[in-house]
Amino acid sequence: MSGTSGSVSAAAAADAEYEILCDVAASGVSTPFLRHYTTGGTGAPSVSDTALDGTTPYTATGTVVRCGTSPNPTIDSKAARQTGAGTVTIAAGARSVTLLVFAGAPTVAIGGDPAVPFPAGSSGTWSVDQGGKSGEQLADAFVFTGLAGSDFLVLSTREI
Repeated sequence: MSGTSGSVSAAAAADAEYEILCDVAASGVSTPFLRHYTTGGTGAPSVSDTALDGTTPYTATGTVVRCGTSPNPTIDSKAARQTGAGTVTIAAGARSVTLLVFAGAPTVAIGGDPAVPFPAGSSGTWSVDQGGKSGEQLADAFVFTGLAGSDFLVLSTREI
């Protein structure tokens, strides 16, 4: 069909998406619900909230956040430098732990696992990407042990 031209017209299709969010009350109690986003192909999406069953209407009364996060977490940060023989312990529940080794070969024991040496010039970081009252945290304690001649720094963060 040489020389033929034309166009095809298709009706704008509706699109529906949803996301599980949490309604965090002032008391700290978190209630999950569904937020529905619907578009008719043009204009801004319409938004509606329902209980997790997808049909019962829901009205948020607190701060709406992604589930597993805190609306305003407070993060405690620590830095501990160890020179020579000694131990730095980070209790379970931290959000991040970083080791920087300047001299010697201190060992790192995680949970009940055997200690592993980290040579001078090395570093290691353990962390989670989501916090909040019901969010992620490192499950194990970390024990960093230096011998004579060791020089290392341990940085950690914890949600409080």
